[in-house]
Amino acid sequence: QVQLVESGGGLVQAGGSLRLSCAASGSIFVINIMGWYRQAPGKQRELVATITHEGRTDYADSVKGRFTISRDNAKNTASLQMNSLKFDDTAVYFCNLKTGPLLRSYWGKGTLVTVSA
Repeated sequence: QVQLVESGGGLVQAGGSLRLSCAASGSIFVINIMGWYRQAPGKQRELVATITHEGRTDYADSVKGRFTISRDNAKNTASLQMNSLKFDDTAVYFCNLKTGPLLRSYWGKGTLVTVSA
């Protein structure tokens, strides 16, 4: 089993910054993908950013140039630095880990990010 714990959410004014962190523990294979997804009220969960164990990153178009995902393989942690936050970034942000031969997906409980206009 894998456990994911997010931290760093909160309330911020538009234009501000927040940093989210995710700590993973449990049975984690070396080959894995960590990522952040978000779900705004009344909307489906969507991809924000992912990073492979080799450091390859992928971003949603809506956050490119503003958000940066990073990870520490030794500590099994991932972070999401969010700059120039917009009202539309308001959502619950979930940490995700895909690991194992079939890249099984695990989720954290989420952390709320609220951006005031």
